[in-house]
Amino acid sequence: MGNMPQAQAAAPEDNGDILVRTVDVKRSYLVGSEEVHALRGVNVAIRRGQFVAFKGRSGSGKTTLLNMIGGLDLPTAGEVYLFGQNMSKMSESERTRIRRDRLGFVFQSFALIPTFSAFENVELPLRIAHVPPRERRERVMRCLTLVGLRRWAGHRPFEMSGGQQQRLSIARALAQHPSLIIADEPTGELDSETGRQITMLFQRLVREEGVTILMASHDPTVDEFVSDVYQLSDGQIVDHICYSS
Repeated sequence: MGNMPQAQAAAPEDNGDILVRTVDVKRSYLVGSEEVHALRGVNVAIRRGQFVAFKGRSGSGKTTLLNMIGGLDLPTAGEVYLFGQNMSKMSESERTRIRRDRLGFVFQSFALIPTFSAFENVELPLRIAHVPPRERRERVMRCLTLVGLRRWAGHRPFEMSGGQQQRLSIARALAQHPSLIIADEPTGELDSETGRQITMLFQRLVREEGVTILMASHDPTVDEFVSDVYQLSDGQIVDHICYSS
């Protein structure tokens, strides 16, 4: 365990082990007539099977960085490589396909469809992907079982606690067998104990399902469970602690 200078994380050799690599990523926005620098040259390398937390105050750049990695936004300068492909050189439809087929997203606000049952919420991305009915059912029930919600398959979100709703959103993110899950403040609306349980669930999914998880978080307890912590401040990585080495 120890600090790793940002420069060391900047330029690993590309191989099949590296899922995410950013090279001097910058992102600026115009707010009125003022230019806001959300990211100021970020370099990270994420390998398969890592559980990574991006930490920092609001406005430090955590969500912006996750949006770059997930192809939801593009950098002003620098490059983002996902599964070895330069996201800036892909078309919007290609980025959409990668998000649909290889990524899972978990949000602070759960983003569930309130009129759908738990089963139907998890099933929806599989319907969109035209997965056959029998396979859909098997995959939905397996995902609900993984997050401990099998008995809640017929319940709607409003019949569930906040922790159960977040577990349901995780089940939905798992439905397409993603290589990578991007979670933006997934415990932000949960009490501390429920948040801890969700973080433990993520850790178990990394170990047992082989998924890689990137999480933005304010929660100080996540350090117990993750393999790496990147600390951001003013759009830059100021510290990297690796707990897995």
